[in-house]
Amino acid sequence: MNQVLQEIIENNRSWTEKGTIATYIPELAKANPHALGVYLVDMQNNEYFAGDVHTVFSIQSISKIITFICALTDTDFNTISKVISVEPTADEFNSIANLEIKNTNKPLNPMINSGAIATITLVKGKTYEEKFQRIFHFFKLVTDNPNLTINEAIYQSESSTGDRNRSLAYYMKSTGIIHDEVEEILNIYFKLCSINVTCKDIARIGVVLANNGIQPYSNQRVIRKDICQIVKAVMSTCGMYSGSGSFATTVGMPAKSGVGGGILAVVPHKFGIGVVGPALDASGNSIAGIKVLTELSSRLDLSIY
Repeated sequence: MNQVLQEIIENNRSWTEKGTIATYIPELAKANPHALGVYLVDMQNNEYFAGDVHTVFSIQSISKIITFICALTDTDFNTISKVISVEPTADEFNSIANLEIKNTNKPLNPMINSGAIATITLVKGKTYEEKFQRIFHFFKLVTDNPNLTINEAIYQSESSTGDRNRSLAYYMKSTGIIHDEVEEILNIYFKLCSINVTCKDIARIGVVLANNGIQPYSNQRVIRKDICQIVKAVMSTCGMYSGSGSFATTVGMPAKSGVGGGILAVVPHKFGIGVVGPALDASGNSIAGIKVLTELSSRLDLSIY
């Protein structure tokens, strides 16, 4: 398997030249655009990898998966549905348009910025610090990595340039979707996006979802099965932003991307996959990472469709 993965990395590394690094968050502009790596964890906890898998990157929007899981654990789905829809969108991930044109004013799904910000309000915690720690501790549990840290430079960069996210949050406050203190919720959001991870970390999140909530490395259930089903469904339709439909037809795996260059993909009952490739396409997804997953899916017949 490692040989197959190495061939796939070599076959697709040239695609890193065709993408661009995210620069709207200044610290992200420091990423290596040529990095490309892939990591697989299977149901028996076997690990396979190739390429630049030791590259550390900020998790960015992949964190939305963990926030959504925590919200589903703490709040029933019917209540969540009053605040956030689970419908796909062709708009950009930081668009405010869908909040304005829909009669309900609800974010379309928890995988875009407005939806993720609103999702944080549904996570339990007597204080905002408790809300953050609730999600951050679950990150450490599900990745089996107690040493996860916040990248302080990226967090500060996110916060100082996050005016679009502030616009989204304050708009939702004005329509009654958010009742919490906006700056406190945004502070949590920026911190969660700034968690440092590797391909291995996100692959381990993926394999837990692939195994319907049971960690293959501890054999313990950490997520309810029904929550895993909901999360994978939303990842399939919404996880790759405006490129979700194309990704479903060419790759065919539930997945979530982040502008730090990561992609987390799930092959139910088989693998969790983590990819890094900071050079992005027009939708904000890793351009070479998608090519890696496309070839991997084709060679191993991994599409769920």
